[in-house]
Amino acid sequence: MRNRGLRGSSFEEIINLTNELYREKNLAIIQKIPTPITPVSFEKNTKIITKAYFEKKSTVDYIGVAQGVPICFDAKETSQKSFSLQNVHEHQIKFMKDFVNQRGYAFLLVNFVVYEQCFILPFDCLKTFWEQSKRGGKKSIPYEKFNKNLIVNKSGIYFHYLEIIAKDLI
Repeated sequence: MRNRGLRGSSFEEIINLTNELYREKNLAIIQKIPTPITPVSFEKNTKIITKAYFEKKSTVDYIGVAQGVPICFDAKETSQKSFSLQNVHEHQIKFMKDFVNQRGYAFLLVNFVVYEQCFILPFDCLKTFWEQSKRGGKKSIPYEKFNKNLIVNKSGIYFHYLEIIAKDLI
């Protein structure tokens, strides 16, 4: 199943639209976490930032609550036929691990551009692959490992990720 509607659209914009629909339907409140920056210089007339640096490492892209369960996730995109674990950083793994230890649910949303498909990678699966890679194993996750967590357009929600994780939220 291919999601042809993704062409020309920003992955993050679609996630943001999905989150707006979740809020309108009273399913979840999920917010994008902005990456903290420190402006160095800006255009005086327009006050547009022309130069800045990142203050600190970000944690995850999104955080919120769904049906009373805290959730957090990071959105990742790949144009390859596998997902490189280099796209995930040590501080993100630590944050998600701490989040899960506090009874939250953490995951990655992984968009395979080449297949025009988006998947959920629950933290426990990510952690397994991550630990294997640190012990000298594969540094990427093959596309085929994602097949059971395909996100489909349903009920007018383009990336209906809550449907996939609902079984884990109960």
